[in-house]
Amino acid sequence: MLAAMLERVCRVGFLVVDDVVVTFGGVRALDGASFAVEVSQICGLIGPNGAGKTSLFNVISGLYRPDAGRVSLAGQDILALPANGVARAGIARTFQNLGLFASQSVLENVMLGAYHRTRAGFLGGMLRLPAATREGRRIRDEALAILDLLGLGRYADHPAQGLPFGTLKRVELGRALAAHPRLLMLDEPANGLTHGEVAEFGELILQLREELRLTVLLVEHHMGLVMGVSDTVVALNFGRKIAEGTPDEVRQNDDLIAAYLGTAA
Repeated sequence: MLAAMLERVCRVGFLVVDDVVVTFGGVRALDGASFAVEVSQICGLIGPNGAGKTSLFNVISGLYRPDAGRVSLAGQDILALPANGVARAGIARTFQNLGLFASQSVLENVMLGAYHRTRAGFLGGMLRLPAATREGRRIRDEALAILDLLGLGRYADHPAQGLPFGTLKRVELGRALAAHPRLLMLDEPANGLTHGEVAEFGELILQLREELRLTVLLVEHHMGLVMGVSDTVVALNFGRKIAEGTPDEVRQNDDLIAAYLGTAA
């Protein structure tokens, strides 16, 4: 039965976005967007500014409620969950604008990603009950392992404030990994990075996919990064899907070329 279920999930898609519509006043930010991502795939989500990429990210991560459509993860209806239930379902994301706590250490920032998995609660932690102490030690050990995986072990006790921007990008990634995601959503991870840092981040994404068996949804304007790491690419324009396929297939799509470069008069 389990094997049959996994086969069905892989066939129809691990993440399924089906005819999603989001409107703001009279503007349709998403107009029937649909696509599927299979287990352990990296899917690049691209399009010009205002194409609907961030709106779609916010729908999948529970920040927006769409006007219509369906989103499921491994067959589970994500839209039926409260915002905190989305994290429990196995979805974690980073943000284009860093949301780290500057005065807290790198380790503490990463540990915050595991908060929704704690059971002892605030009172148990405050009273230092044995269960809370054991849980805190386990989460700390996991966070340290994540920092080592990301090459950040030496910064564990360093405040986030004052660290290079590229390092902070990895700290935010570490916080997302602490949530134990099945689907990792990366929002403009190359934004603000140098050319060398972009290349290193691309290698890191591929490494994490292989070692942690993650499914990755990547919103990014840096075409070199997207085309270099993605198994499949979905292009949006004015809230609609205009192209989908392998990087090579999408590169040659006339609608995508027109969306980015315009058409001849």
